[in-house]
Amino acid sequence: MTEVVERAAASDIDAKRLRSDFPIFRRHIHGHRLVYLDSAATSQKPETVLAAIDRYYRESNANVHRGVYLLAEDATELFESARSSVARFIGAPESAEVIFTRNASEAINLVAYAWGRHNISGGDVIVTTPLEHHSNFVPWQILASQVGADLALVELHPDGTLDLDSLDALLARGRVKLVTVAWVSNVLGTINPVQVIARRAHDAGALVLFDAAQAAPHLPLDVSATEADFVAITGHKMLGPMGIGVLWARRKLLEEMPPFLAGGEMIRRVTEQGSTWNELPWKFEAGTPNVEGAIGLQAAVEYLEALGMDAIRAHERRLVGLALERLQQIDGLRLLGPEDADLRGGVVAFDMASVHPHDLASILDRTGVCIRAGHHCAQPLHDRLGIAASARASFYVYNDEDDVDVLVEGIETAKRVMGA
Repeated sequence: MTEVVERAAASDIDAKRLRSDFPIFRRHIHGHRLVYLDSAATSQKPETVLAAIDRYYRESNANVHRGVYLLAEDATELFESARSSVARFIGAPESAEVIFTRNASEAINLVAYAWGRHNISGGDVIVTTPLEHHSNFVPWQILASQVGADLALVELHPDGTLDLDSLDALLARGRVKLVTVAWVSNVLGTINPVQVIARRAHDAGALVLFDAAQAAPHLPLDVSATEADFVAITGHKMLGPMGIGVLWARRKLLEEMPPFLAGGEMIRRVTEQGSTWNELPWKFEAGTPNVEGAIGLQAAVEYLEALGMDAIRAHERRLVGLALERLQQIDGLRLLGPEDADLRGGVVAFDMASVHPHDLASILDRTGVCIRAGHHCAQPLHDRLGIAASARASFYVYNDEDDVDVLVEGIETAKRVMGA
């Protein structure tokens, strides 16, 4: 852990100091300092994460679980230690419930195939919302079409929060097998009341899956306290490397589910007549895993824990509140999502009728500012909003008030450039 992180852990987050932990912020873009406002797409990586990956390859590179020599034992210990760290970070009762995947998308698809195709049939209902990332929408569309189930959507209030009366009405119809919801919207930033949703779904006999890709980096997580059945997480949005994700699920469910992928590691015994499966969690981890990704994710988790998730949430809440206040003052700009920063994560999306999001992002890039422009893998939501695309700024631990100022100034410049 760096001295900067140790200081930050004992006080409010100082983004300027933290930026020194991230090598990428030494880079200048078109002669300007890098103002990175696209962490909802992927976060930047601190030196501790890069060093952990480098150290593994330099000192402990071997395949895991299979060798009886020291290097293999070292690699296995590092890999399983990472699993334990993730379990602690998300409040999992045991590390065996933590399944390493490539990303949240794979985690959700694992549930759709290994659980959904054995528990959902014709006439059953899958409930989701218009807020979802395609990764938590398309797998359920495919499943519903293949088995003859219905896909039903919870309605939204005008401010982008969920209409829970609509959820109750869907549950009251019966035959709902699964309620699958984004913990935090990647477009509107809406923080959904996951514990309330879980309890209502369970009362109706349904299971719940929460897509926590946008929650795990920014909010304190306790999967047990939320009463979830499945939770999907991706590492690259929470300071970890790309190519590593997590599915957490209750042990009973994982034991009942068949494997998702077949191959090495996930078997106990193979004969010419058939195979039996390994115990948890390896039953769902076929083939050589992403060892470096897990080790990097562990370093990211330790970095976040040193800062404190409550402190991270408070820091982002301040930035989002300031951004909402400043952006509301720009003529022609329409904010998307809840106006109350307490109801949203670190995402601020908006629409400008006079400047296309892609033009805006291109002009901002000239001053070193990185934002996202497009439908953000949430086309059904944009259809409901009546727009094809939006601009999105997303904040994280390395952003500060100066970044908000630069964003606002860049938008005003874009308006002048476009004659708006």
